[in-house]
Amino acid sequence: MADERPPRPARPEHRLHDALEAFEDAAVEAELETGLREETVAEAKRHVLFRVGRIVAGTVVTIAGLFLIVLPGPGLVVVAIGLALLAQDVPFARRLLDRVRARIPSDAEGNVSKPVLYGGLVVSFGAVCSSLWWAFLR
Repeated sequence: MADERPPRPARPEHRLHDALEAFEDAAVEAELETGLREETVAEAKRHVLFRVGRIVAGTVVTIAGLFLIVLPGPGLVVVAIGLALLAQDVPFARRLLDRVRARIPSDAEGNVSKPVLYGGLVVSFGAVCSSLWWAFLR
């Protein structure tokens, strides 16, 4: 009777792996239920990965745009690009995109004016170059 030991709890990496597998199965099942593009499990997995990549890219671009609002650069334009990426998959991003588009200076047709866009890019490039020069080459 002394040899009987209680079962060991699962190691944390096994629990994480099981949780990720359950999440993947749920995401694939939800993707298949929509029935918009996927007919096989492989197509559903590929679309889930594509969607997650688009959400991550949109988040990164939106955060970079928020930094560019404070730093020199076309912050609102970059935020709008990030929100446009997110708006395909995240419902609230569409509403935010409409608000940001209303604040971006545009011409009569609704396009961003070229001087605003190019001016912001030139100022951003100049600020980055001068910062690098100041940090490494002076």
